[in-house]
Amino acid sequence: MTRESTDANPRSPLLPDRYPTPDLFICDIVDAAPKGDMASMEHPLFSLSTKPDTRMRRYEHNDSWIEIRPSSEGLATVHDRDILIYCISQIMAAINAGQKVSQTMRFKGVDLLKSTNRMTTGRGYDLLRVALERLAGTRITTNIMTGDKEITRGFGLIDSFEIVRETRDGRMQEVEVKLSDWVFNAIESREVLTLHRNYFRLRRPIERRLYELARKHCGRKPEWRISLDLLRRKVGSGSTLKEFKRLVNKVIDDDRRDNHMPDYTLRLEDRAGPNDDIVVFENRGSIPAVTGTRSSDAVIPPLDPDTYHDARLEAPGWDVYELERQWRSWLEMSGAEPPRKPDAAFVGFCRKWFARKGRG
Repeated sequence: MTRESTDANPRSPLLPDRYPTPDLFICDIVDAAPKGDMASMEHPLFSLSTKPDTRMRRYEHNDSWIEIRPSSEGLATVHDRDILIYCISQIMAAINAGQKVSQTMRFKGVDLLKSTNRMTTGRGYDLLRVALERLAGTRITTNIMTGDKEITRGFGLIDSFEIVRETRDGRMQEVEVKLSDWVFNAIESREVLTLHRNYFRLRRPIERRLYELARKHCGRKPEWRISLDLLRRKVGSGSTLKEFKRLVNKVIDDDRRDNHMPDYTLRLEDRAGPNDDIVVFENRGSIPAVTGTRSSDAVIPPLDPDTYHDARLEAPGWDVYELERQWRSWLEMSGAEPPRKPDAAFVGFCRKWFARKGRG
């Protein structure tokens, strides 16, 4: 029987900031649907347990389903996810710099540990090695698409890893990781969100999952409301509804005292019955909130008139003004950061649209 972590230092629910730096990190795999649904934020791929979790799980929501099978080391955990966040942030940085990228990347172990606020002691390297084994060993089968591609065969979150070089005391100097097609499809499609750096300082796995869900669903909106029971399933909690309510109230109480949850606050609205309770996530304002039906206009300025000409060349037969409306709606729903070059981003959107849909 596994147990979800509830341990926290009562004086601070955050881990110490071991390597202060102002950078943000790019978030992980997401679904490529036009609505901007984020697959790993929408569905509970990772275990919340602090002990080996050997349960096979299946999660279904609407028309999407996902099955996760553990290895002998157990399911990949929320903290193992740090490795994916690091890999994807590095690849996205290379893409934004105009560099060629591939599914296989090589990095220094110490860089990953520092970037994700982990210890660089011998134990830190041991935990990194076990995390890599769980990521490669956890097998996933799903109909959720990334990059408009559905991969129904079983796959790991990483296909493989290799310790290229290590010191005599076992510390990894160089690590090579090959990401799965599912993850890499999402990266190539730039289907990523930005995470607050304090994500890596959250002690409890449940807090990380709550933040991921808020980042995905609330995004830039003022608030997001969800029933307690649905939230429990999205988090991936194995607790009873009563116990899950206690865990959420603990997070709320700690955040009320310490303001430690990044970007969003949360509160619980008690209703007549336990199945009617509502959890409300509110935007703190660190991610600018948007309101109204055309709220994305406040974030992305009007496009250059020449951009519409370029868009028509990329998507012949389609109404480019309707495509622009859908593009802005997609950005708003996903909570994605505004593109630095919106004209080029819109033309790229039209190019991908035509590649998927064909002539209008």
